[in-house]
Amino acid sequence: MAHILVVGSGIAGLFAALRCADSGHKVSIITKSAPRDSSTNWAQGGIAGILDKTDGLALDAHINDTLVAGDGHCDEEIVRLVCMEAGDRIRDLLSIGVRFDTNSEGGFDLVKEGGHSSSRILHTKDATGAEIEGALMTAVKGSELITMYPDHLAVDLILDDKDAKQKDVVGLWCLDDSEKMVTFAADAILIATGGAGQLYRQTTNPHVACGDGIAMSMRAGARTRDMEFVQFHPTALALEGDRPFLITEVLRGHGAVLLTKDEYERWKDEGGSPENYSFTLKYSSSGSLATRDIVARATDSELKRSGHDCVFLVTEHLGNDVVQRFPTIESRLQRHGISLTKDPLPVSPAAHYFVGGLAVDDNGGVLQNDLERVIGGLYAIGEVACTGMHGANRLASNSLLEAVVFAHRTSEHLIASVIDTGPRTLPGWRADEMVEMGEHAPLVHDRGALQSTMTDDVGLVKSDARLQRAERRLKLLQEEVERLWQRCKPSKELVQLRNMVQVAGKVCSSSIARRVNIGLHYNKDLI
Repeated sequence: MAHILVVGSGIAGLFAALRCADSGHKVSIITKSAPRDSSTNWAQGGIAGILDKTDGLALDAHINDTLVAGDGHCDEEIVRLVCMEAGDRIRDLLSIGVRFDTNSEGGFDLVKEGGHSSSRILHTKDATGAEIEGALMTAVKGSELITMYPDHLAVDLILDDKDAKQKDVVGLWCLDDSEKMVTFAADAILIATGGAGQLYRQTTNPHVACGDGIAMSMRAGARTRDMEFVQFHPTALALEGDRPFLITEVLRGHGAVLLTKDEYERWKDEGGSPENYSFTLKYSSSGSLATRDIVARATDSELKRSGHDCVFLVTEHLGNDVVQRFPTIESRLQRHGISLTKDPLPVSPAAHYFVGGLAVDDNGGVLQNDLERVIGGLYAIGEVACTGMHGANRLASNSLLEAVVFAHRTSEHLIASVIDTGPRTLPGWRADEMVEMGEHAPLVHDRGALQSTMTDDVGLVKSDARLQRAERRLKLLQEEVERLWQRCKPSKELVQLRNMVQVAGKVCSSSIARRVNIGLHYNKDLI
């Protein structure tokens, strides 16, 4: 019985943990907060997929839509692999207990989002992620071979350098809820820690999305890929005093339309179809249902032109069934005294999904930096990994699909290859002569400075001068954080800031290196 350590408790980590435990392996799940804080739990839209793999036309359409959204940067073999496996993996979720909405004929209620040429997205109203997370957690709690460790923050991987070329991961240091460093030995480690939306001032991500898995793997010698491609969701609720709240793209698939404040007033005065007034038509013939990179940049451009702080997502022309179909959104709106079909919804772009991440092979194995080989025992799945599926821009609702497909593939690889190495002695955490942090106020200030730099200089629209300024600022921040790291005992705030600065530096340097505008990367000096 091998011991497999899963770091993260979203769809990828939980699905993989169940697969490995079902095969007889012992699994420990490390999660820095509670499972409900995962990005999966917050996902509203759904999971895209063709259930009948014999339907060649439907499969080809899903593949083509993914490739088009990825702007020529996808790994086509991976796209075909993931789309082909969609039906099998969705049936796996159904067998675990996930319930997707059905229509009056008893079939699945398939919906459409931006960039999709047809309705192929399964959902559970506007809380699909919570439904999937709940079903997986129930199954995990029922497994005798899985142990969960909440409130454990992964700090660094423990390496066994076989020789100059080969690195093997043998364990993990974690900070527990009392900020005591604990050591976990493992025969294999699956990194499933999600993205890094907290690098930006405005994000739809939970507070735990700090890039921890990317950063600690980079320190272990892992390669990254496509880090310049950060997806901003164009419709995050923008209300003073509240964090950005995702307004699912399915609502636009249902007919909601984006209008500037001026366009909204014209529509209210003149009537007709609101889509005919939408600024999005100036940027794409698909209008409000164009891909996220196009809609987000179009919104950003209009806001800069007008000086306004938001645009409106209009639902007043839609039927009353909208409130029943989107209860999570309606509940959130009512906190602020507004409602679907009655009021325009103020929205603006917010950081949402990291398309880039740890470079992996087609079994999820993490590749070494500058070497065509994997780091022994280290795997990455879900948003933290870059498989090549999404290219330069993720197609809506492909992320949950990619996560479950690669969680399955990586688990099957582990089941066939992982070896129980038996008990081993691992080094303890260095603690000699380290002092307690006197105060954490400087960390709060530095985190705010990092988020401002990333938002202003490495955001939706970039420029050479802004990127170079960001590079200088991030270098100074990283030097300051490393000085603290060398002399202070780790705290949750210090660990996270260290990770955030390292990942931010990689996003910045990758943006500087990308000398052509493609997908989510837009540098106005390259036009």
